[in-house]
Amino acid sequence: MSKTTLPVILLRGIVLLPNHYLKLEFDDDINRCTVELAMHFHNQYLLFINPLDELEEKLNRNDLPMIGIKAKIKSSIELPNGKIRVEFKGLERVLVHQYLSQEGDLLDATVSNLLVESIDETIQLALVTKLKKEIDKYIKLVPTASNSLLSIVSDEYDIALLTDKIVMHLGLTYKRKIEYVICSDPLKRVEMILTDIYREEEIYLVEQKIDLKVKKEMDKKEIEYVLKEKLKCIQSELGQISLRDEEIDKLKHKVELLNCRNKVKEKINFEINRYASLPETSPELGMLRSYIDLLLQLPWDYKRIEEIDLNKVQASLNSTHYGLDEVKRRIIEYLAVRKQTKIRSNPILCFIGPPGCGKTTLANSIAKSLNRSFVKISVGGISDEAEIRGHRKTYLGATCGRIIDGMKRAKSSNPVFLIDEIDKIKVGVTGDPASALLEVLDSEQNNAFRDNYLDIEYDLSEVMFILTANDINAITQPLLDRLEVIYLPGYTDYEKLDMANHYLIPSICIQNGLEQFKITDDAILEIIRYYTKEAGVRELTRQLSKIIRKLITDNLLNHIEPKERIYVEDIEFYLGKNHYINVLNKPNLVGTVNALAYTPFGGEVLTIEVNYYKGDGHLILTGSLGEVMKESAMIALSYIKTNAKQFKIDYNLLTKNDIHIHIPSGATLKDGPSAGASLTTALISAFTETKIDHKIAMTGEITLHGEILPVGGIKEKCIGAIRNRMNKILIPKGNMKDIESLPKEIKEQLNFIAIDNYQEIYDYLLKV
Repeated sequence: MSKTTLPVILLRGIVLLPNHYLKLEFDDDINRCTVELAMHFHNQYLLFINPLDELEEKLNRNDLPMIGIKAKIKSSIELPNGKIRVEFKGLERVLVHQYLSQEGDLLDATVSNLLVESIDETIQLALVTKLKKEIDKYIKLVPTASNSLLSIVSDEYDIALLTDKIVMHLGLTYKRKIEYVICSDPLKRVEMILTDIYREEEIYLVEQKIDLKVKKEMDKKEIEYVLKEKLKCIQSELGQISLRDEEIDKLKHKVELLNCRNKVKEKINFEINRYASLPETSPELGMLRSYIDLLLQLPWDYKRIEEIDLNKVQASLNSTHYGLDEVKRRIIEYLAVRKQTKIRSNPILCFIGPPGCGKTTLANSIAKSLNRSFVKISVGGISDEAEIRGHRKTYLGATCGRIIDGMKRAKSSNPVFLIDEIDKIKVGVTGDPASALLEVLDSEQNNAFRDNYLDIEYDLSEVMFILTANDINAITQPLLDRLEVIYLPGYTDYEKLDMANHYLIPSICIQNGLEQFKITDDAILEIIRYYTKEAGVRELTRQLSKIIRKLITDNLLNHIEPKERIYVEDIEFYLGKNHYINVLNKPNLVGTVNALAYTPFGGEVLTIEVNYYKGDGHLILTGSLGEVMKESAMIALSYIKTNAKQFKIDYNLLTKNDIHIHIPSGATLKDGPSAGASLTTALISAFTETKIDHKIAMTGEITLHGEILPVGGIKEKCIGAIRNRMNKILIPKGNMKDIESLPKEIKEQLNFIAIDNYQEIYDYLLKV
């Protein structure tokens, strides 16, 4: 009896028998290493062992079976996801003499062939005939048995092979299959198969008896239903009404009081009649009741009386929002036209601006001033179309969509309906929610909006929809085409100062139970400039709240009387060191220029850095730059090469050096054409070794001929420049018209220089 050593794979949940194939995928290091050992050192042979407890992770070698299946690797494929797919063929049962632990959790086994006594041909033929006959009877009796089993066993006369083939097609448990694996005697396996077949036949016969009994019980329940209906009639004659009947009467009474179309009432009455006819044991009963409740709770034709008092609207907007004069004027104009013309078609307003600038509260103020109910939903991050249109009632746990659910919460058919974060809708495998919103927002279609769950048309034409977003570029074009966009710019430092004094601090004091809180204007400006960096006022609110909380805590915990007034020198004690560095403190450097950028979070100042070193004229761009900004850098370099002599730059410096352009904050994506002028200036500064004043910033797109084209977001960029302590900005001449609409304080703090061609920038900043 020759012994050999084979690597071991522990097979859980499935088994492999001789003359059968098995495909497995491995991603763990242990099994991958076992397969590699088998292929390189064991002529592709290995051993499969089935642990008796498939859920046990740490196994004792003494608990493993002493019989396993010797198998051979037929093929091995490396998959793109890093896994390997291996096909094995079971060869024979082998006897395990000893398990050997290798490095890590690898396992080997010393095995030898099993000695099986030969079977008399007559006995073998008799057993084969018996098995085939019983298999035929089993397949005819038990409907779940596979018919393919007959064709598999019909041509097989080797009792050992026949038993292994039958086992793989019987619905056996994992533990029972292991018993077949470790059973080396074919005669014993025949007995086991016959036992399992007889047991399955007996179970099926018992199930048939149970089914017949259940059917009789169902017939009995139908008789009970008829009797109950007769009993209801008798109770009605006697004046005794059941609780179920009272419930249905109440539902029908609500339908009579409901202010809606006759078609809707017919639909609700139909569903109530269905509900009344269902037996109390029906699983549909609860779902149908929820559906009826939704139909009754919706405000089909109930409208709140609209009051368009323009003075009241203006006062309401001023009480909740500081500044934003242009935005408020546009809202007043919209309402004035609505009042004058009596037209009920509602344009879809879309407020676009950075976070914290008051888009949501502005919509709420509009609702209050119009005496309309206000409801809000957020669609940021949703990727399922059913969130808008609802789920069909056939699905388990189906509900209506967010639009109908919002109307139910509004309790009127003409609310102000805010759809928040419209730019953050995602497209998923379950549909495109943005496309589903087209029907909701289109005045030509939304008078007959159909929710999948509601399954009846609902009129949304009286709803005043308002949308909010941070980035207009993230809104799909078909959706944007239905919107009237109103931009909400960020606030200047002094606007934030006034908001803090008149709105934020009084509100925070009320929330924290403090009667009064005094802080100097200089201290508030210190917080705005060195502890916040935002277009809105959310972070400013948090910092002020932090100071108030510390004052209250010191008073209650340490018995320290609150200070009468907070000064600039106290800010560091309450808020710690400055969170943001003042750009004014930076030195003037060669190859460093400040560029103005507009992001969905407001205006920002980007520092462009240029360096060069010996190379082959390659242009290296770093700092997470988008494709448009990379193209701007290439245009700037081409323009400089074309006019190198005019800029007094040695052309060899441009061709025999590698040029590296970097914009810090590398984790933040930056894109857009407005940095063209800044990139050109930074390159010329580096090659001419001219320092640029760090208090100057610029914006503008450059062409190959040096023209400076106008760009967008001028107000936000100006606010960003002031926030970063710039005192002078260079802007395209085409943007000078935008300067007229800027707040007075911005014009006073910034010196604007209009540029039409890059030569003007060179003459102003770089010409020696």
